[in-house]
Amino acid sequence: MTALADTPPPRTAGDAPPEAVEIVSFGCRLNAWEAEVMRGHARAAGLTEAVIVNTCAVTAEAVRQGRQAIRRARKTRPDAPVIVTGCAAQIDPAAFAAMPEVTRVIGNTEKLRAETFAPAALLGGSEKVRVNDIMSVRETAGHLVDGMDGRARAYVQVQTGCDHRCTFCIIPYGRGNSRSVPAGEVVAQVKTLVDSGHQEIVLTGVDLTSWGAGLPGAPKLGRLVQAILKAAPDLPRLRLSSIDAIEIDPALFEAITGAARIAPHLHLSLQAGDDMILKRMKRRHLRADAVELCARLKQARPEIAFGADLIAGFPTETEAMFENTLALVDDCDLAYLHVFPFSPRPGTPAARMPQLGKAVAKERAARLRDKGDAALARHLHALTGSVQQGLVERPGFARAPNFAAIRFDPALPARAGAIIPLRITGHDGRELTGDIAA
Repeated sequence: MTALADTPPPRTAGDAPPEAVEIVSFGCRLNAWEAEVMRGHARAAGLTEAVIVNTCAVTAEAVRQGRQAIRRARKTRPDAPVIVTGCAAQIDPAAFAAMPEVTRVIGNTEKLRAETFAPAALLGGSEKVRVNDIMSVRETAGHLVDGMDGRARAYVQVQTGCDHRCTFCIIPYGRGNSRSVPAGEVVAQVKTLVDSGHQEIVLTGVDLTSWGAGLPGAPKLGRLVQAILKAAPDLPRLRLSSIDAIEIDPALFEAITGAARIAPHLHLSLQAGDDMILKRMKRRHLRADAVELCARLKQARPEIAFGADLIAGFPTETEAMFENTLALVDDCDLAYLHVFPFSPRPGTPAARMPQLGKAVAKERAARLRDKGDAALARHLHALTGSVQQGLVERPGFARAPNFAAIRFDPALPARAGAIIPLRITGHDGRELTGDIAA
């Protein structure tokens, strides 16, 4: 499951000028990157008016939000074609095609092809659904994005798809099997983005740490990261998106702990803190593996901060099993939690297991979030008095290298995308406050 914790909120249809293509994108960083690919294709093809809803399928709530955005788009842009794509559309195209607001449904492969966005091709004809069998796709998208349309940081897709079949996850059926972008193409894109002025680049993928498995010689992600650092010496900060803890190879561990330009922040796909639940999820690590990894990373690089995806209320989870997940927050020294109340996805093995029900999942998720809030407050308190090199996202708001949010005077002259020194003066439990350091 790809992390959503630090994903920007979806853009809202109607925010753009009325004669512009508007992209409403939900979910992971990969969707954010793909939104920019679609934006570039639409501009190049002369598509001047449409709303593209780039959906997510990771939870039932994500699907609901996508459908809500489609209805809102039709209401706010009644004359604009509404194009629906993304994982939810790939998995269940017929459900979206049945919505009267929808003009076309296109698949995750089709949305990355330039020819899809030619107005005559996209809007012509009576075929409402244009979705390929994602499991038949073998290539990755070979696109270079010059920028991220005003985003402070840029995302680079290095991998897509997933070969694992966690029992709760529907995403492989939206993204297909794992495919990797060759190292040379990744390095070229990073250099392009650095040349265009980006100070921080995020490597992203559906199963990021599986990068290289299908490439000649089966290189590991650590090798790619080291190649990027060597080829782009002017890049101040390289960040990794969600990773599977069990797949951190020795070269990646060395880079994370030894290269100052790699952001000291990892978002780990942990999902649970109880061995029986991890087994029933078909995860490939045990609780002790996660605790040991975090301890080794923290010992080698004390400033590193951890986030994690955690699911509450998984089928058959007892109170004692849930308590093990609660305890994992302290045992792994987690600072940023992305909590999912379990949501059965049709077609997955977990949906056929004995369910605990929404009320139990919701109550446990609330307790887990409370635990996370306390952990975040402790993390922020420990940063008070330090100087953080904040990446400015918008006036008055920046992110520290360890991804802590920092509020500062919005009147200060700091452009989005710049890295500025901020002395931390306090926090409110969720965000730091700071001033420009002398």
